[in-house]
Amino acid sequence: MSETAKIELDGKVFELPIITGSENEKALDISKLRGQSGYITLDRGFKNTGSCTSAITFLDGEKGILRYRGYPIEQLAENASFLEVTYLILKGELPTADQLAAFEEKIDSHTLVHEDMKRFFEAYPAKAHPMGILASMICSMSTFYPESQDPNRSEEAFELSIIRLIAKLPTLAAMVYKNTVRHPFMYPKNDLGYVENFMYMTYGMPTEEYKPDPVIASALNKLLILHADHEQNCSASTVRIVGSSQANLYASISAGISALWGPLHGGANQAVIEMLEMIKEDGGDLDKWIAKAKDKQDPFRLMGFGHRVYKNFDPRATIIKKACDDILGKLGVNDPTLEIAKRLEEVALNDEYFKARGLYPNVDFYSGIIYKAIGIPTEMFTVMFALGRLPGWIAQWKEMLDNGDPIGRPRQVYTGENERDFVALDKR
Repeated sequence: MSETAKIELDGKVFELPIITGSENEKALDISKLRGQSGYITLDRGFKNTGSCTSAITFLDGEKGILRYRGYPIEQLAENASFLEVTYLILKGELPTADQLAAFEEKIDSHTLVHEDMKRFFEAYPAKAHPMGILASMICSMSTFYPESQDPNRSEEAFELSIIRLIAKLPTLAAMVYKNTVRHPFMYPKNDLGYVENFMYMTYGMPTEEYKPDPVIASALNKLLILHADHEQNCSASTVRIVGSSQANLYASISAGISALWGPLHGGANQAVIEMLEMIKEDGGDLDKWIAKAKDKQDPFRLMGFGHRVYKNFDPRATIIKKACDDILGKLGVNDPTLEIAKRLEEVALNDEYFKARGLYPNVDFYSGIIYKAIGIPTEMFTVMFALGRLPGWIAQWKEMLDNGDPIGRPRQVYTGENERDFVALDKR
């Protein structure tokens, strides 16, 4: 007999199956509750609702655990390349040397984007936000590859759409950057690695020889891995619910990019730098802003500290802190904003007020510092996040289809007016 829970409604008892996950997570299966009882559950923001079962990522916020397909994030970030982790997330297993080489070869053969896409950039306003451009460029890929719109396409066509997206997103992200700083576009150089090629297209110039800095490349590789998936977050859930209508991969990922754009999701590292800039412009008196952060009556909040899911520490922050220190040491950056960041980090790690409340520097704090140190414009930070999150989005979309999940259709509790009669305009 499977384990069940009982709920009594209107004098009737209903049994709800209890689902147990592979890490002993417990869930009440309410999928048949409305049909049996007429009741639905109300869960604002879906904070306690599991919309699916998934075998991709395990996250335990209380213990600070993050694993992709069972592998601890610490081991992957230390030892793997981003494309290795991408293969793992998509396929479920780490690749052999031959499998990785074949995967990389497929990616390299699709890094170019259609020349007509370059003309799109001419139509955007000079101050267009990079995320708005990226979302529309990704969505437009479905018009260049119309076969991707067929929900009954072959497995080969299905796989090709995935390869194209992984290969072309760094090219498009670099083009967005070049458009932002008004520099000429750079074509891919496929004798470089995935991260190094992105750096070349981002920082290279036609008139100069550019060699990617290995310290920066290593830090970016780690950042992409750390951002590759994070189970059912806002953007992943968006990708799933859009894809559940049988929308094509490019449209579904474009929707995820738009969800990530929000300052409460992927825009957090941008908010960190904006906060540091504000403190600098105010004179750099950190004690004043620390006091404001501790004042419950003051609306000011420290950005990049604590986490909605991780209650004690963010395992990703522990990893990226070292990379951040390496980059600042290597580049010898002399930036008042970054000096404030380092002082703020020291306070947060040692002040009992912050320690008692779990307000530790999170991955957004350190990633924002890294991006600023290597010259990424603040508005491009979320584009970098999207570049890392792509494998997770694709895996979530593919898993949703493979599992045969139904179209997403949340319910609601109506609180509007009861039925009333229409009144003609001249009598209102």
